[in-house]
Amino acid sequence: MARKATGGAGRSGESGGSGTAGAAAGSRVKGARRPEVRLPPLEPFGAFGGGELEPDGDYDGLEFLEVDFVGQDGAGARFMDCALRSCALDETRLHHARFLDSVLTGIRGVGTDLAESTLRDVELVDARLGGVQLHGAVLERVVIRGGKIDYLNLRTARLKDVVFEGCVLVEPDFGGARLERVEFVDCALKGADLTAATLKDVDLRGAASLEIARGIDRLAGAVISPSQLLDLAPVLAAEVGIRVE
Repeated sequence: MARKATGGAGRSGESGGSGTAGAAAGSRVKGARRPEVRLPPLEPFGAFGGGELEPDGDYDGLEFLEVDFVGQDGAGARFMDCALRSCALDETRLHHARFLDSVLTGIRGVGTDLAESTLRDVELVDARLGGVQLHGAVLERVVIRGGKIDYLNLRTARLKDVVFEGCVLVEPDFGGARLERVEFVDCALKGADLTAATLKDVDLRGAASLEIARGIDRLAGAVISPSQLLDLAPVLAAEVGIRVE
């Protein structure tokens, strides 16, 4: 079975499409390593009987195409070399699940429970999600491209080599999370909560819009552009008690 090559040292110096490689080098921010997922030939899910997720299920080399997982329980399941395409995940329980070397395209759902899950070498493309629970999760070499995610809960999560690209994040909660080598490229970050978060080599310069609702003091370890600094000036002034009249 073919395996995937992840972005190595040769890619780590790239800006992940943000067009800021030179600036990144100048400010010594380390770029995120992107996954390079190469799926093997896949078998359709349900071809050999069954059509529902199972707790602690083991799914290897499968394609889930337009499957309705609404309200199902797949807690603790492992997905390896899988593709989930246009699946419905409303209220789906995937607590402590593992997604490895997989692609999730066009998934949609409200209240999806992915708390304490692991996403490693994963591409999440054109997702439409609301209130997704990823608190305590581990994301490593993950690209989240396109789509819109409302009220993303990443409290106490660990993100390493993660790229948010061309997506809209509405009131994402990074409270207490650790972000290392995370890039925001052409995406809208609206009302983000960084309370008690720890940032290291986080590149926000490519964000199309940047709004920090709470935790502005946690931006140490991030790099922003001069124009973003001007946009954040009122919040920064309020943080340190400066009155601007």
